[in-house]
Amino acid sequence: MNRTLNEELIYEILSVVEEIPVGKVATYGQIAGLIGRERNARLIGRVLSMAEFYGRYPCHRVVNQAGRLAPGWKEQRGLLEGEGVPMKNETHVAIKLYQWEC
Repeated sequence: MNRTLNEELIYEILSVVEEIPVGKVATYGQIAGLIGRERNARLIGRVLSMAEFYGRYPCHRVVNQAGRLAPGWKEQRGLLEGEGVPMKNETHVAIKLYQWEC
């Protein structure tokens, strides 16, 4: 399997992110598993950090396995709450209730 980060892989990741429904969240690891790279959750985060260069994608719907929001991205919380995803606390969504079941 080619481990190089290329445009094809970037669009594969972003196409999965694009499928996350409004009002749901997915984890970095979940997306990695969906593209057959179960051990590459950090790769997903890296791609999402530069997604703005490839178009508009709902990257705000991706959180870590505990439901924690991306550190330093203050707008993420408001975007999720605007879609009906409540917060468990200041930095976490209720992942067990709002995780995308794909």
